[in-house]
Amino acid sequence: MNTSHTSEVELAIGGMTCASCSARIEKKLNRLEGVTASVNLATEKAKVAFPDGVEVGQLVATVERLGYSAHEIVPPPPDTGHDADGDGADRPLTADRPVTTDLTEADRLLQRLLVSAALALPVVVLAMVPSLQFEYWQWLSLTLAAPVVVWGGLPFHRAAFRNARHGAATMDTLVSLGTLAAFGWSLWALFLGTAGEPGMRHGFEFTIARGDSSSALYLEVAAGVVTFILLGRFLEARSKRKAGAALRALLELGAKEVSVLRPDGTEARVPVGRLAVGDRFVVRPGETVATDGTVVEGASAVDVSMLTGESVPADVSVGDAVTGATVNAGGRLVVEATRVGADTQLARMARLVEDAQSGKAQVQRLADRVAAVFVPVVIALAVATLGFWLGNGAGAAAAFTAAVAVLIIACPCALGLATPTALLVGTGRGAQLGILIKGPEVLESTRRVDTVVLDKTGTVTTGRMALQEVYAADTTDEKELLRLAAALEHASEHPVARAVTAGAAQRLGLATGALPAPRDFENVPGSGVRGTVDGHALLAGHARFLAAAGVTGLDELTAARERAEAAGRTAVLVAWDGMARGLLTVADTVRAEAPEAVRRLRGLGLAPVLLTGDNHAVARSVAEAVGIAPDAVYAQVLPEDKADVVRRLQSEGRVVAMVGDGVNDAAALATADLGLAMGTGTDAAIEAGDLTLVRGDVRAAADAIRLARRTLATIKGNLWWAFGYNVAALPLAAAGLLNPMIAGAAMAFSSVFVVTNSLRLRSFT
Repeated sequence: MNTSHTSEVELAIGGMTCASCSARIEKKLNRLEGVTASVNLATEKAKVAFPDGVEVGQLVATVERLGYSAHEIVPPPPDTGHDADGDGADRPLTADRPVTTDLTEADRLLQRLLVSAALALPVVVLAMVPSLQFEYWQWLSLTLAAPVVVWGGLPFHRAAFRNARHGAATMDTLVSLGTLAAFGWSLWALFLGTAGEPGMRHGFEFTIARGDSSSALYLEVAAGVVTFILLGRFLEARSKRKAGAALRALLELGAKEVSVLRPDGTEARVPVGRLAVGDRFVVRPGETVATDGTVVEGASAVDVSMLTGESVPADVSVGDAVTGATVNAGGRLVVEATRVGADTQLARMARLVEDAQSGKAQVQRLADRVAAVFVPVVIALAVATLGFWLGNGAGAAAAFTAAVAVLIIACPCALGLATPTALLVGTGRGAQLGILIKGPEVLESTRRVDTVVLDKTGTVTTGRMALQEVYAADTTDEKELLRLAAALEHASEHPVARAVTAGAAQRLGLATGALPAPRDFENVPGSGVRGTVDGHALLAGHARFLAAAGVTGLDELTAARERAEAAGRTAVLVAWDGMARGLLTVADTVRAEAPEAVRRLRGLGLAPVLLTGDNHAVARSVAEAVGIAPDAVYAQVLPEDKADVVRRLQSEGRVVAMVGDGVNDAAALATADLGLAMGTGTDAAIEAGDLTLVRGDVRAAADAIRLARRTLATIKGNLWWAFGYNVAALPLAAAGLLNPMIAGAAMAFSSVFVVTNSLRLRSFT
């Protein structure tokens, strides 16, 4: 029996510049026995699964042998809530791994870019404007261009040399070959040709039709291409940082310090990393809730917008759960910590987002395969272009220029950035809106979905019973009916009893503590309750329970009871002193936003289906309230049979999305082509879902599908541009219709276009 164990590690990779770099590393790692690796260019990380017998050091060494740097990203130890090392260090309450940034790299690129641009501009202007040329101006151009090509282009040359040592070629190889060839040709023309004489020709005037230009200079090409590509790299680095801004903002939401409440009632301000499960801490108005917990004292409104995107504050009181990183907008709260460190919702959200950003969609894997062979093919094409024009008598300079243009225009950087930048922005924006996408493969599923199954309880409805109607008998005062029924039910913990108590107290304008306490209270399971209130012998519950107790006057309430039951509501009959006095109806209430959610789902081309374990009357009533057709309702479905309903719809040729929140929805969520778990639900449901709707608003299901589809469309648009750009530009370059400097500018623009196109997802609403 195979008992091999698989471990996972995340590596930070340095030195990658294009899709062919990441593809080479991924291919090499995957050649190791039992190893599965995914390398992401935008995040500069590799996620690697490896079996026993393979060491992390071996993985790092494999990457380093290819000429790149690598090191393991080590998560901090599990947070016990205490200062394990005794140094008193503050351990921030964030995700369990660091987030790399491009800021330092962007600064270095900016410095190199500014110096190169200042030196290259005069070279380009002198080459393009003959009236500015003076005697031996070409020697000034050489003086200015040399540091640009050598120092400004050093990152490209260094990377090209490093890869060449390992028998590989990347985007840097193309840039380095092109710029050094242009510079080297210019040196030959200046020192060995006639280009150093007054009135010499320059490369910008080149066309194939001119024939041989053996003394032409290409200094402006060499300097201009380096500057343009540095500009593209800088804009790319800055844009990539913006793309990851949402995740960094998510990680920075957590509080840094907390006021812990000591057993003697005093408070102590301590680093949040020292919190332990069970600790009680104080949250004053305006302060951030330090960690997930339960309110044990006080009442307030909590701003949850930073986690869920929901602008309306949530009211909380004793017994309610609060989430770390939300902000107390009202009164003083005392909270008991239930989860700390990496177990908190904030940390789990951050992990989900980062895991999604590290993955690859199927379309990107195709791009990676193309990029892996693209650079060698381009080099071969450049050599063929050179040979073709030389063989057709165009002259050495003409053939050389066309070959250089082919090298430079074809850099596949945009291919590598097309998917990961869109994922960075799309998943980050989703996190801001309370939508967590588990992985890029989910995006493909959202495009194909045509049917959405909505679990009723907790998804379409609130999952909480509420008082609906009050029907008092002819001789009974309605307020008295409510007061006595609420007083009796207040002693019970049953959901129906709580609904009656809360609803009656609200209608009467009373606090539940102001209700009289019943004496001789008895709870009869499955039937009702009895007790004495203000000297009256009260009963409340099913009709058969009251009939068995000899209560009279039940016939007067029969019609009202049957109407309530036909509407799917629970009827609670109330009697005292042997006489039926009235009837209260309670029901699980439809979420106010549910009808709008169904309309939005229909607008996306999805057919909504209602799924519930309740009876047909309840199911029809809810379906009618939210706008779902009667023939799209599955009622009285046992929890274990929900997945069968999903499979039945799939057998009809439908692509099914499932929205649910409970343990009994987990199997259906996993069975569906796309699972959307309500974040207010159970951990089992969230784990089984592909998308998590943090704010618990069913309208977020439509938003999630729309965002995922928009992200997928952006990825495909990026790839279409990246492929189309190369397909269109390469023939032009080979035909001698593109000056190498213009080719360099176009190549840099291609990468910047892909990144900025992805950044448009930041405005998704």
